[in-house]
Amino acid sequence: MANTPEGIDTDRLVADPRAIDELNQSVIKEFRANQGKVGGPMEGMPILLLTMTGAKTGRTLVRPLCYSRDGDRIVIIASYGGAPRNPPWYHNLVANPVVTVEVGTEKLKARATQVYSAERDRLFEAQSKLMPFFTDYQNKTKRQIPVLTLTRID
Repeated sequence: MANTPEGIDTDRLVADPRAIDELNQSVIKEFRANQGKVGGPMEGMPILLLTMTGAKTGRTLVRPLCYSRDGDRIVIIASYGGAPRNPPWYHNLVANPVVTVEVGTEKLKARATQVYSAERDRLFEAQSKLMPFFTDYQNKTKRQIPVLTLTRID
């Protein structure tokens, strides 16, 4: 899972791409089977599915992510569990910012935009209050974890 709460070993997932892919696939399947709801360690978390185009491969990729809202915008954080580098999906959004977002039973087209400075800090803090593990991830890494917004375009 790109963003992970308690009970999920993020260090192991970052080190093992197959393990993270298996977790992502099970979350995607459960999300779509249960109108956007998932159980286990992700139960009760705000989860969306982000469909994007791979920066290097051009393939269509789907990733489950935790999110929050800021007005009409959806906020996502490229934490990668506090790893020293950004998650692969972040590079896909920079290269190909037009995405499809599934939230609950709704599906919409959106444009991803990275936010910086005070806006980045405000949105990061707001989401970290809802999901404190993001603060833990920021404390684990020297990089400033990117924050992106998804704005509906359809």
